[in-house]
Amino acid sequence: MPQITVDHSAALFFDQEGFARDLHAATVEIAAAKPEACKTQFRESTVTAFGYEDPLDAGHAIIHVTIGLLAGRTDETKAKLTEAVLELLRKYIEDDGFVLHASAEVRELDASYRKFER
Repeated sequence: MPQITVDHSAALFFDQEGFARDLHAATVEIAAAKPEACKTQFRESTVTAFGYEDPLDAGHAIIHVTIGLLAGRTDETKAKLTEAVLELLRKYIEDDGFVLHASAEVRELDASYRKFER
């Protein structure tokens, strides 16, 4: 915990390592996570569809960040963290001529969540 997933269009080129580092710092500061517990996975999508537009036109790019935390954070803390994520996306993703659809959410991990390390 936290489990962070970044789903994004293939058209987005950005410093993923820098983004993850700053996102981990924000998660530690805002949600009281432990630095060594922050894990981020980037998943690139080769096809991004928007409305009825032809996906090959590449006029739109999408990025969505999901942060899974153990229960116990207030709604205010979760909202503050998602706002911080959006600010980091503004910082790390340049305007490359397409419409960027950026979003973020914080969700609570289910009580069934378990993990192991080797």
